[in-house]
Amino acid sequence: MDFVRNFPCISIMLCLFAGIISSGLRDKAAMWVNAALLTINTVLSAYTLIYTLALGDSFVYVMGTFPAPWGNEIRAGVLEALMALFFCIIMLLSLFGGRHKLMEVVEEDKLHLYYVLTDLLLSSLLALVYTNDMFTAYVFVEINTISACGLIMIRQNGRTIEAAVRYMIMSLLGSGMLLLGLCMLYDLTGHLLMNNIKESVALIVADGDYVIPLIVSIVLMSVGLCIKSALFPFHAWLPDAYGYSTISSAAMLSSLVSKGYIFLLIKIIYRVIGLDVYDDTRIIDILFLFGLMGMIFGSTSAIKENDIRRMIAFSSVAQIGYIYMGFGMGTQAGMTASIFHILSHAATKSLLFIAAIGLTDVSGGSRAFIELTGSGYRNKWAGVTFTVGSLAMVGVPLFSGFISKLLFSQAAVQNHAKMLPALIVLGISTILNAIYFMKTVIRIYTPIDNSVYSVITFKDMPVYAIVLLAFIILNVILGISSQPVVDMIQQGLATFA
Repeated sequence: MDFVRNFPCISIMLCLFAGIISSGLRDKAAMWVNAALLTINTVLSAYTLIYTLALGDSFVYVMGTFPAPWGNEIRAGVLEALMALFFCIIMLLSLFGGRHKLMEVVEEDKLHLYYVLTDLLLSSLLALVYTNDMFTAYVFVEINTISACGLIMIRQNGRTIEAAVRYMIMSLLGSGMLLLGLCMLYDLTGHLLMNNIKESVALIVADGDYVIPLIVSIVLMSVGLCIKSALFPFHAWLPDAYGYSTISSAAMLSSLVSKGYIFLLIKIIYRVIGLDVYDDTRIIDILFLFGLMGMIFGSTSAIKENDIRRMIAFSSVAQIGYIYMGFGMGTQAGMTASIFHILSHAATKSLLFIAAIGLTDVSGGSRAFIELTGSGYRNKWAGVTFTVGSLAMVGVPLFSGFISKLLFSQAAVQNHAKMLPALIVLGISTILNAIYFMKTVIRIYTPIDNSVYSVITFKDMPVYAIVLLAFIILNVILGISSQPVVDMIQQGLATFA
């Protein structure tokens, strides 16, 4: 067996071992262990992607010597490797982009715990991407939840503790529904490996027996993951969780955590239930409806915000709506658009959060729009980067958001039953995006007397500026060289089931 087939398992295990090692280290040592881990996993994920592209198919890695249906499996294909690579890159940039603020807002004796939590978070994300076993997926869903909750509340003030409690309550509700659905599915099929479950589900549907319990199981798992990924109207926990945590936590939570749950739902749709069976249950129409509603209500809530970080957080509600709208179309084109938007949103949303902290730092620490006036001149790197992110979210050509909206439009045209509502809401949402993002860009570039504020240059924060530049490059690459990424997504979906 080619040694590269061990890389997915090695990636997950490295994260777990790094978490154990970091728990006994000092803050800087833990930081460098975390940076080394992310670098190594980025390389391993890149090699896995190259290997699967050359292979033209996915491969299965059996844990231990126990074959299906008793053993635990990891399955890696083009789509899984692409997602793992992207997760590692975004986490690495998010951590380095917010490192200077992390040392200010987290107590020194707890800094190493922050890196332990990020190691565990990465392990759970990679496991959700690679696992072929539903129970393993549930275990790492819980690890993901605990890690994310710790990253929110490690700042230790009243708002973050409240946000963490709300996040934990909603997340545990979603986890409970996922577990109930999984238990029912196991009772119906007798399997936990995804491919074996799919075969049993096909027999249940063909025989016409136990169809109602099967639908209930699918509903429970779908709603559970919708709650955890903050699909409207299950998004109440999101603004505080993203708005009051550390900036690196906000960037990772908005870009990665919810995407791990969404990717697990994609695997359930394709690899556990089957797209045709899932479509026949009509649950996909409900996801489509809630996705459209999220696109509108998330944007209108963002317009009403006077806090830049909460505005960006509410924007995530709208962007998650885009992803579920693509799911709801029930077509390969819609799913391709949704997966590309997962990548686009991850690259752009983390960019916006990291840039926003640079603007608030030169505005007396205030996040209110009135205090941000002229901040684009006081921190030119943050101003330019926030503008790029805003243009991407609106859907201006040359940036990743334009490709996402183009793909969604093409998918809508191919689905005559849902074409009209999808295109109308897509247009309305784009206008609303332009209102609140361009309003902010105009605000930060409104000239005022900047002599009373501090000014930050590249020499003051070189690492921060380099991270912002990397985010801009990543966004532009997705915008002008999107076809290879789309081709990889389509190739991955072709072998996903």
